Amino acid sequence: MSKVLKATIGLMLITMVSKILGFSRELVLGAVYGVSTISDVYITAMNIPTVLFTSVGVALATTFIPLYYENLELGGKEKAAKFTNNIINIVLIISIIMSLLCFLFADQIVKIFAIGFKGNTLNMAVKFTKIMIFSGIFIGINHIMTSLLQVKGKYVIPGFIGIPYNIIIICSIMFSDDKYIYILPIGTLVAILSQFVFQYFFVKKDGFKYHFVFDLKDEYVKKMVLLIMPVFIGVAVNQINALIDRTIASTLVEGSISALNYANRLNSFVIGLFISTLSAVIYPTLAKISFNDKEKFISSISTSINWVIILIVPISIGAIVLSEPIVRILFQRGAFDTIATKMTSTALLFYSIGMLGFAIREILNKVFYSLQDTKTPMINGIIAVVLNIVLNIILSKIMGYAGLALATSISAIVCILLLFKSLENKIGYFRQDKIKIVFFKSLISGIIMGVITKISFCYLVKITSSELLSLLVSIIIGMLIYGILGIVMKNEEISLLIIKIKEKLRIRKFKIE
Repeated sequence: MSKVLKATIGLMLITMVSKILGFSRELVLGAVYGVSTISDVYITAMNIPTVLFTSVGVALATTFIPLYYENLELGGKEKAAKFTNNIINIVLIISIIMSLLCFLFADQIVKIFAIGFKGNTLNMAVKFTKIMIFSGIFIGINHIMTSLLQVKGKYVIPGFIGIPYNIIIICSIMFSDDKYIYILPIGTLVAILSQFVFQYFFVKKDGFKYHFVFDLKDEYVKKMVLLIMPVFIGVAVNQINALIDRTIASTLVEGSISALNYANRLNSFVIGLFISTLSAVIYPTLAKISFNDKEKFISSISTSINWVIILIVPISIGAIVLSEPIVRILFQRGAFDTIATKMTSTALLFYSIGMLGFAIREILNKVFYSLQDTKTPMINGIIAVVLNIVLNIILSKIMGYAGLALATSISAIVCILLLFKSLENKIGYFRQDKIKIVFFKSLISGIIMGVITKISFCYLVKITSSELLSLLVSIIIGMLIYGILGIVMKNEEISLLIIKIKEKLRIRKFKIE
């Protein structure tokens, strides 16, 4: 097994553990605080530094690696180390200044992020934000540490940072109460600091030495600024999208922010577990073959998109028809009552409509980045935000918080349709006809599966009186139905997978004999 394959498998496994812990964090938060004022305040304050600093961090990580290699090639390790220290110090100083300004204007910032917060709720949100805003100092540096480890071939280590992060936050939620409520923001700040400490230990161990270098006139700093802007705007619009959803949600019924957050976390769990790892695996391949082998490049695109469709369509439909029992089994305990379950399951239903849009968008963005086109995803993201704002205003008046989830889904679907058109204009034919066939076959199979799964669940609940058992059995039935229908409809990818499995089994049987 090659080193690259081992690193990929290791990263996928660690990502799975991290995502499960992250989801467990949401379960604990739901059990302790439900959909309440405290959870709304905590989630809002937690997202403020994320929105303000993460966009910069992701953009830095995207552009740092190629410029590091360029410095390494031209001036060796010494020049690459000088470039790294210069970027770290520039980011550190800017982050400190931004954090101090946000601390001073925390009241105004919270009012922007949650215009519906008043009185004690607003005061608590401001205090939470003043504590957590200093996490921004470490967010940008964390992304640089991650990139530095990756250029050193240490792919698995950055995957570990989510583990101590989530464990610390889970502990802070469990140990907090009305009397010691500020354990929540302090614990979150410590959790983000732990990510930096964890990565810095391995970076230093690998030979990195920190020096104070600060040179804004460096040609590579200027080059990084030019490269970073489209990526930054593209990432920022997604953060703005989430900000707008939460801002409008703060004006609606109490608990709207929390309900949307829990439902979105369920969607993000699926996307992060399957699609993020898939995109991480295919991105280097796409970047490597984009200029040398067009046929292989097109084949990789269509195969990746087809697998996303085959995987996500049944999950999306399953989440729609079983949203309420899923939320009730996962979340309903402690402060998370039946009202919270109803609100969250409704939000999950409408978020699930756009799940395929979220998934394909991540893949298509990687395709454009591999073609060194950062402007198309940026423009597409801006269009999606504008559309989301318009739909938010319209649908929230008709459907309340559920309208915000539906608006996000619709904008994601429109977003991928525009990306498909842009990709067609850029490279021409990329097997669009085959992608459409796979989609319609998967959709028909998924709808039939959804109907049978729902009927099975309702019947099993009546005869077993166990919602958990009924849910698990009905999901297994649904998976079997979907798989059988995929074979009957001659879905090419599923047929190829079965052939490969049969080949593996024959090889193992031959070895045993």
